[in-house]
Amino acid sequence: MRVHMTTGETYDIRHPEFIIIERQSAEVGVDPDPQTGVVDRVEYISLLHIVRIENIEWPTSAADGNGAGQA
Repeated sequence: MRVHMTTGETYDIRHPEFIIIERQSAEVGVDPDPQTGVVDRVEYISLLHIVRIENIEWPTSAADGNGAGQA
């Protein structure tokens, strides 16, 4: 899924393990390693600043990775 924020930023979440939803915020894993799936960093986002969420299709090739990234 792709999460759109009030700031105009978007976060692509390619696997459920790359987002943790909390009461008022979410932790999003960003820039995962394509080989290991280990994220480079974590972004903390406020649920109040989510404008919309859209479902998106992902290519199935291994070179595209399997995680979240900031678009």
